[in-house]
Amino acid sequence: MGWLYGGGSANEDIQDNLSTLRQRSRDLYMGVPLATGAIKTCRTNVVGSGLKLKSQIDYEALGMPEEEVRKLESLIEREFALWADSPACDLERLDNFYELQQLAFLNWLMSGDVIATLPVTKRVNMPYDLRIHLIEADRLSNPYGNIDPNIVGGVETNTAGEVVAYHISKHHPLSYTQTETGWVRVEAWGEKTGRRNVIHIMSRERIGQRRGVPFLAPVIEALKQLGRYTDAELVAAVVSGMLTVFIEKEGASSDIPVGEMISLDEQVDAGNEDSIELGPGAVFDLNEGEKANAMNPGRPNTAFDGFVVAICRQIGAGLEIPYELLVKHFTASYSASRGALLEAWKMFRMYRTWLVTDFCQPVYEEWFSEAVAKGRIPAPGFFADPIRRKAFLGAEWNGPAQGLLSPVQEVDAAEKRVLSGFSTRDREAMEMNGSDFYKNAVQLKREEAIMKEVRGNGDTETSTNSSKE
Repeated sequence: MGWLYGGGSANEDIQDNLSTLRQRSRDLYMGVPLATGAIKTCRTNVVGSGLKLKSQIDYEALGMPEEEVRKLESLIEREFALWADSPACDLERLDNFYELQQLAFLNWLMSGDVIATLPVTKRVNMPYDLRIHLIEADRLSNPYGNIDPNIVGGVETNTAGEVVAYHISKHHPLSYTQTETGWVRVEAWGEKTGRRNVIHIMSRERIGQRRGVPFLAPVIEALKQLGRYTDAELVAAVVSGMLTVFIEKEGASSDIPVGEMISLDEQVDAGNEDSIELGPGAVFDLNEGEKANAMNPGRPNTAFDGFVVAICRQIGAGLEIPYELLVKHFTASYSASRGALLEAWKMFRMYRTWLVTDFCQPVYEEWFSEAVAKGRIPAPGFFADPIRRKAFLGAEWNGPAQGLLSPVQEVDAAEKRVLSGFSTRDREAMEMNGSDFYKNAVQLKREEAIMKEVRGNGDTETSTNSSKE
């Protein structure tokens, strides 16, 4: 009977509270170490230094020889690297494609969603004109705050519920700078070409949801209160560590006390003459009748660590990050630590798949279309047949690997999976250290040839020396 509740559709529950959720999430990221660690842990494990392209052309659908397809895949990866490795792919010309992945994912975690437009701009020494323009979530909003049932948080839909356009503010609503105020309506898809004009990076949790929710939303209050408690404990520990002496006199005196006062520059409340501030090694005069009562904060608090651990476990459960990984503290057994990592990587892989589907692959498809149109990549029938188009666009995006707690055991297990047909060398190489089996094989072939040559020279020298003897 005492459970007070209220709810509504996705609009009421999410959209009406979204501005507050975003600002509080960003404030936690900037001021509470545990929140910063949770977000950066996801960023580092999901994206790391960037998700790398591995072209996977469906040669059976195209009727091409496998050897020819391998050469074409190498050409595609080489051409894509020309564009993706350069800051020229960024409209602001600051980050390369892999750094933009980090920025987009980090902003999604803090703000709930992020949008990217795909303008075309010519640049010197860059054969590709496609650019990526990341836009912060706050700028996607209803024009002039107007209420329109077809426009929710700047996302416009038609009567069928299909997203048809995005309304992007020219001015950041939280910025104090004086810039032009206005909104630009950008169609989601090109009317004639069907080209994707806007990429909306978000993860929906409610039917009818149009805007994303920050990653920290379920644990905002717990994180803030834990941050306050930690700050209070830290201040109490500092105060208990200060040695301050008070001298009580029989009469008031203007004499300088024995010892030193805290300098004005170091005082927190220098403007108040009635306050006395503690400081390490400080000595204070007291007036007649004044007495200093002993204050013992009793710090460090012996119950502090246990309480914080209990709260961190709840926060980790809410974010799907095991406690050990959340605080980077592995003291349990091998099996327990491995279980925590495996559970965390279920979530990391899910987010990586989502990022690939919502951001990496759409950008790659737009780039590939330009490369084929300009004749830099041969792809017969790419624009004419959707099946051939899909076959050419097949790709895998590899990122940081899970890592090995016990390398010998896990390598032995990988060998058995490959021999039993449960996995492939390519997949095991990717999951074990994020490498490419085919590139590894080519490099090993070169190294073996060099080693044979070195061994051969060594045998020749040995034979020559034996003959001389």
